[in-house]
Amino acid sequence: MQKTIRIRNLDCAACAAELSEELCGLEGIEAAEVDFINQRVALTYRDDAALARAIDCITHFEEVELAEEETPKKERHIKEILSIAVSALFFLPALILSFFFRNADMGWKYWLWVSFFLVSFAAAGWSVVVTVVMNFPRVFKGGFHLHVLLDENLLMTVAAAGALAIGEYMEAAAVMLLYEIGELLQTIAVGSSRGAIAKLLEMKSKTAILLGEEGQKEVDAETLKPGDVVLLRKGDLVPADCVLLSEMTVLDVKSLTGEAAPKEAMAGCELLAGSVNMGEAVKARVLRPATESAVAKILDMVENSSAKKAKPEKFITKFARIYTPIVVLLAVLIAVVPPLFQEFNFTTWLVPAIEFLVISCPCALIISVPLTYFAGVGTLARHGILTKGAVCLDTLAKAKVAVFDKTGTLTEGKFSILRTHGDARALQLAAAVERHSSHPLAEAFAGVASALVAEDVCERSGMGLSATVEGKRVLVGNLRLMQADGVEVPAIDTVSSLIYVAEGGTYVGAAEIEDAVRSDAKGTLEDLKRYGIGYRAVLTGDTEARAKDVLQGLPLEEITANLLPAEKAEHAEALKTRGTLLYVGDGINDTPVMAAADVSVAMGGLGSDAAIEASDLVLASDSLSALPKAYKGAKKTRRIVTENIVFSLAVKLALMAVSVVATATALFELPIWAAVFGDVGVMLLAVLNALRMRRKL
Repeated sequence: MQKTIRIRNLDCAACAAELSEELCGLEGIEAAEVDFINQRVALTYRDDAALARAIDCITHFEEVELAEEETPKKERHIKEILSIAVSALFFLPALILSFFFRNADMGWKYWLWVSFFLVSFAAAGWSVVVTVVMNFPRVFKGGFHLHVLLDENLLMTVAAAGALAIGEYMEAAAVMLLYEIGELLQTIAVGSSRGAIAKLLEMKSKTAILLGEEGQKEVDAETLKPGDVVLLRKGDLVPADCVLLSEMTVLDVKSLTGEAAPKEAMAGCELLAGSVNMGEAVKARVLRPATESAVAKILDMVENSSAKKAKPEKFITKFARIYTPIVVLLAVLIAVVPPLFQEFNFTTWLVPAIEFLVISCPCALIISVPLTYFAGVGTLARHGILTKGAVCLDTLAKAKVAVFDKTGTLTEGKFSILRTHGDARALQLAAAVERHSSHPLAEAFAGVASALVAEDVCERSGMGLSATVEGKRVLVGNLRLMQADGVEVPAIDTVSSLIYVAEGGTYVGAAEIEDAVRSDAKGTLEDLKRYGIGYRAVLTGDTEARAKDVLQGLPLEEITANLLPAEKAEHAEALKTRGTLLYVGDGINDTPVMAAADVSVAMGGLGSDAAIEASDLVLASDSLSALPKAYKGAKKTRRIVTENIVFSLAVKLALMAVSVVATATALFELPIWAAVFGDVGVMLLAVLNALRMRRKL
C-alpha cells in the first residue's frame, strides 16, 4: 500500500535524510521518501499497523507535525524571531559592558556582563541544546545511527561549550546567535521557494459553473467530465481543458506560458485549464477531466519533480554521510595529537578543533543544491515547461544535438488548404463529405461553407471516403482511391498532400493540403544554436521532397525522411555519437525515439498521452519558443549548482586550513564566532545564489 503524508516544520535536507532512514528501519515499511521542500513523506507499507508506526515516528521527529491542508500555510517564524530578538537584546549591552569591565575583578561588574552573555546564549541556544539531547535516544532507535547525532546542532553545541569552558562567553553567545540567524534565513529561503510552488496551485480552479437543463449549477471542478458545458465569466479560471462554443474571447495565459500578452480565442479553439477568461461570459465544452488537464500535469510534475534527483544531489547526500564522521575524527585528532608534542597544552588546540568542526558543517551544500534544482523546476513551470525531475534538467543542460519530429512539432500540426485545382464544386463536395470524418486531414475543410449534404458516408481505409450527395456517388481521398474506382485524374506537380474529388465516376477537382511551419520554429532553432546546441536535425516519416519543401529556410544541419518509428530510433542512436541528444516530438510514433534519446521533450497541447508519458519535459503551452528557455534554464541551474559546490568546498577547506595553521604558527587566532560566521555565511551565500534561479529567464 502507498500513502503520501503532508507535513510541516521540516526545512533541512540532512534532517529529511535522517527521517527517511528512521522510517525505512521500521517494521512493515518497505520504502520511504521524505521531500523536505514539498513537505511530504511518500510511504510504501504493508498494513495499517506499519502506517501507524510511521506516523508516530514522523510526529516525534524534532518539531515535525502533520499538515491537513493541501496548500501549506505561510510560516511566521514567531518563536525563532522572538528568541533571536531576546538574545540580541542582551548581547549588545553585554558586548559594550565587556569592553569596559573585561579586566574587572570577579565582582558585580564582571558578573553583570557575563550574565548578560549567558542570557543571550540561553535565549538563542536553548532549542539547539534540546535538539541535541533529544537526538541521543534516536541514535539507538532501530539500530545504531551515529550520523543522527553528528549534525549541525551538535557541532554548534560543542563549539559553544568549548567557548564557555575557556571563558570566552562572548563567543559562546555569538555562536548561538549567528547560528539561529542563519537557520531562520535558511528557513525563510526554503519557504520562499515553497511559496512559489504553492502559488502555482492558484492556477487550479476548485469550482466550475455547469450549464444543464436545470440552468446554472456550481460544482466541484474535479467532477467535470468530457461533454459537459460550463459558463466562464469574466475573471474565471478555466476549470478543465475545454473547447470554446461562443464566438470569441480573450484569455490571460501568463500562468501557463509566462507571456503577459493576452491571447484571442475564436469558436472551436481549445482553452487550457489554468488560463483566465478576460472577455465577457462565454460557454465552453469540457474536453478532458480536470485531473488530465494541462495545469494538473504542471502541478503534478512540479510537486513530484524532487523524486528524480540529479547526480550532484545524490553525490552531496552520499558525500555528507561520509564527510561528517571524517571531519569529526579529524577534529578529535587536532585536539589530541598536537598537544602531545607541546607539553600537553590541550587548551591551545581545543579552539582550532572546535573551529574545524564548525567550519566543516556541510549545511551549505545539502540545502543549496536541492534548493537550486527545485527553484529551476518551479521557474520553468511558470514558463509552461513541465519538468519530471532534477535529473532531466541536468541532462538537458548537457545537450549538444537537437532532433525534431516534423508534423506537429516544427509545423502547426493543423492542415489547411494551400490551393485548389479543377471545378470550384470540388471544394463544396469535399467539405460536405469530410464533415463526417475524424481524420486530421479533414480539419483542412472545417472552415469551408457548403450547403451540400452527404449521406451514406463510408470510410475506405487508408484511401479516403465515399458518400452520396444529391443522388450521385462522390469519392474524396488520395490517388489510390481514385485508381481503385477507375477514375482518371490529371497529373499535378506538387510535393503537398493531394485530396482528389470525383462525382459520378468523373474527376471534379483536387485540393493541395499542407501543414504550415510554426511561426516560432526558425527563431527557436537559431536560439538553440546560440545557447550551445550546434547540430539540429529532423527525423520524419514524410517523403523527402515534401519534408524539404516544407522546412526550407529553417537552420537545420540534417533532414532525414521516409523513416518508420523504429528507424527513427536507430537514426537517433547514431546521432548520439555527436553528443548528448535532445529529441522533440508530439505523436505516439515518437515514443520509441524518445526512449532512445538522452532527454526528450513533448508538445503538451498537440502531443499524444503516450508522448507526454515517455518524455522528460513537456511544453504545456505548446509553444516551441519555450524550448530555448528550457535549455537556458537547465544550463543556468547546473551552473549555479556547480558554483555552490565549488564555492562552499573551497571556502570551507581554506578556513579549516587557516584555523589549524594559525594555531600551529602562533601568528594569530581565528575567533570561534568567525568560524561560525564562515559556516553560516557560506550557507546563506549559497542559498541566495540558488534563489537566482527564480529570476526571469
